[in-house]
Amino acid sequence: MEPRLTLPAPARPARILIVEDEFLIAMTAETELSAAGFVVVGKAATHDRALELARSLRPDLVVMDVRLGPGRDGIEAAITLRAELDLPAVIASGSFDDENRKRAVPAAPLAWLPKPYSGEDLVATVTRALASLCAVRQAQSLDCP
Repeated sequence: MEPRLTLPAPARPARILIVEDEFLIAMTAETELSAAGFVVVGKAATHDRALELARSLRPDLVVMDVRLGPGRDGIEAAITLRAELDLPAVIASGSFDDENRKRAVPAAPLAWLPKPYSGEDLVATVTRALASLCAVRQAQSLDCP
């Protein structure tokens, strides 16, 4: 009797947190990412809610809008999440000025997503960001999302 071949369990879908203060954009992003096979674990419209959800839900990646209305912005949230949880982000913005890019350095974003973006651009950017993250984690002998 030959030994059974055991195949590794399929990788789980990546868990994504969407941080976007524009309701329709957040809903569309959720629909597109879900249709592509990702699990959207939550949506937040503010800096504080983003931190709260990320701390409790532990996503693999955050899609983070820069402008979140009054108060602290998405870059500040991304920096905090990277420092506290080592949680990477794809940063979405309508303006890619040098000031925002410099401010975002401590967050070490995996990618920048220009707004407005299509569902196809969103999925492609998230897929590339996760592939990059996975390559780094595999080099460190860690699991990939």
